[in-house]
Amino acid sequence: MDILISGASVAGPALALHLIRSGHRVTVVERAPALREGGYSVDFRGEAHMTALRALGILADVERLQTHMGDMSYVNESGRKLASVPGDLFSGDVEILRGDLARILYDATKDRAEYVFGDSITSLAQDADGVTVTFERGATRRFDLVVGADGLHSNVRSLAFDAPEAAVTSHLGLYCAVFTLDNYLGLDHTGLLHSTPGKTVGLYSARNNTEAKAMFYFGSPPLEHDRRDVTRQKELLAEAYRGVGWETPKLLRRMWDADDFYFDSTSQVHLDSWSRGRVVLIGDAACCPSPLSGMGTGLALVGAHVLAGELAAAGGDHRTAFARYEQEVRAYATGCQKSAVGVSKFMVPENRLMAWFMNQNYKIMPYLPWKGVIAKSVRKTASAITLKDYGLSRPAGPAPLRRPSGRAS
Repeated sequence: MDILISGASVAGPALALHLIRSGHRVTVVERAPALREGGYSVDFRGEAHMTALRALGILADVERLQTHMGDMSYVNESGRKLASVPGDLFSGDVEILRGDLARILYDATKDRAEYVFGDSITSLAQDADGVTVTFERGATRRFDLVVGADGLHSNVRSLAFDAPEAAVTSHLGLYCAVFTLDNYLGLDHTGLLHSTPGKTVGLYSARNNTEAKAMFYFGSPPLEHDRRDVTRQKELLAEAYRGVGWETPKLLRRMWDADDFYFDSTSQVHLDSWSRGRVVLIGDAACCPSPLSGMGTGLALVGAHVLAGELAAAGGDHRTAFARYEQEVRAYATGCQKSAVGVSKFMVPENRLMAWFMNQNYKIMPYLPWKGVIAKSVRKTASAITLKDYGLSRPAGPAPLRRPSGRAS
């Protein structure tokens, strides 16, 4: 089949790799002008995540570029260490920068799928035989199936599901931001966190300590702003952290020169169905659990694995495949979303008493018999699905080459 995927971050290229191996012709359209390689660290833990990485054939590449992060430490305004958080709580079995993962998946698919950067879908018209797709810049084309892998603010979802974003998303009360800068504190596979009421700021090493990532989480009701106005987003972050001590003023000064600045709400997506006819959603577009869960990227790879596998098992019958895909993944996605609820109170303390309580808890945690209970709970959530062996790691035949310009409507 000719399959269009909207979104070239993680879920889209992961699905593309599976589909190519199954003999389909794949086009990936991405609004950004080039591959977006910034972002925070993402981790995988448990057998389900490892199975998804092995089926993609990228586990060795992920392990080669893993961060090897150690413990994270909470510090006061002067930088004095208050408490430490075990590394496995944040980094799981294997952790990698989101941008490095995106590059691995892109390199594995770029010569066998057509990538169209700097364009986006403007309309979808379904009929019995396929989907007519119009684009902002490119010519109108026909596809057998369309997949929305375009994140929390999915364009495909808004076009095909008649569901305004405000009606299907729930704000968890926080905003987050991240950007890359020089590792000016000389952090060695570790990170520092500083919390004040309603705000947490952090800095952790990246790319074998040659770089660092600045991370911000702050409490706020939904903010009215243009998602593509990066300057305004930086202004909002600077306003939110005005007067916060520690390294915050230095980080904010470096923020203005960051070319990979990311800013968004911590929100979840809740839909009654993940498909409409020949259009289906995966990853954050379908069931975003929010960054607070630590499950978003693992869930994206699990979703790609199951969707591609069910399409293969159903012999291309998209109705059967889409129904089975959702049946397999929905309960798992719901568990991932539940894991994020309540995390905000620990990630960003509401008041000084809560901040003090958290620091005291982290101090004594290494000496408590239940010290690993949080990490075990996260692993249990990540492992709450058993992935079928669809034979995805064994290509059915020669992978198709990059498809031509496509069929004109």
